[in-house]
Amino acid sequence: MAQAGPVTAAPRAKSPWWRDVIGIVAIIAFGAVGYWLFPDNLALLTRIIAVALLVLSIDLIVGYCGVATLGQAALFGAGAYAAGIACVNGVTEPMTLLAIGAVAGAAAGLVVGAIMLRAHGLAQLVLSIAIVQLFHEAANKASAYTGGSDGLAGLMVSPLFGIFEFDLWGKTAYVMGLALLLIVFVALKFIVASPFGMLCRGIKQDPVRIRAMGAFVFPVLLKMFVISGAVAGIGGALAAISTQVVGLDSVSFELSANALVMLVLGGLGTLYGALIGTVIFMGFEHVVSAINPFHWMTMVGALLIAVVLAAPGGLSSLVERFSGSREGKA
Repeated sequence: MAQAGPVTAAPRAKSPWWRDVIGIVAIIAFGAVGYWLFPDNLALLTRIIAVALLVLSIDLIVGYCGVATLGQAALFGAGAYAAGIACVNGVTEPMTLLAIGAVAGAAAGLVVGAIMLRAHGLAQLVLSIAIVQLFHEAANKASAYTGGSDGLAGLMVSPLFGIFEFDLWGKTAYVMGLALLLIVFVALKFIVASPFGMLCRGIKQDPVRIRAMGAFVFPVLLKMFVISGAVAGIGGALAAISTQVVGLDSVSFELSANALVMLVLGGLGTLYGALIGTVIFMGFEHVVSAINPFHWMTMVGALLIAVVLAAPGGLSSLVERFSGSREGKA
């Protein structure tokens, strides 16, 4: 037991409560600014929120548990297709569709986690790639349910709470998505700060020592996979509701890879980093692709190289470094 101390002390120190309050207020403020300044781009902002939920789910697995994965889009796509198929078959209430997406994502997380956690390291990464490709091919072949390469289109979603309709401008979808992001973010903050979250960080640091302390690693990581799948499934369902279309891009390897890049850009294991990375990457991608539709990927790559060289811990590490220096001066 004398050697067990460093494991619990190794993770990042718990931030003061007021930092989380400031962070939540900042999310609300940025959401309000986006609503008022970009009323014609609310569909894009809602898409950013949906992808942010996906990146948050990856952070739970990679940032807090240390599990290498490039297959998280399988969980996102499971939620999107489950909500889309339910909507086509008469379930049109948006909150019910979100719940269906969460359950489908959690179920997919249970299956994917049970498979991936049997391997370690590079084999784990290869397994995740194989899994997302299998999900993609299954969605393509099951055209009777998923629409195949044409996807599910024309999803007719009922008004939110029977009052707020999903119009062409995407106002209802955006406000719903922003509220959903806040609820999920606060819930995940409590989860990662709980003893369960600390145990996940300990497993990331030294799984052998955690086993020696009497904890069971596999069930803990599998539980986090289920939570991660629920978050990703909610993001997929939100994307399906807001766009009223579900296609094969919802379960593509490219989406998984881009989401992981967003997480690295923002910073692993912070939750805030997932949000920062998603907004910066997708915003920069949108602006640069409009300026130069042929070579925009080169500019995105240059941005990523610059960020990795300047801040190996991600953009969130720069914010923490700045706030830490301000506290030191104070």
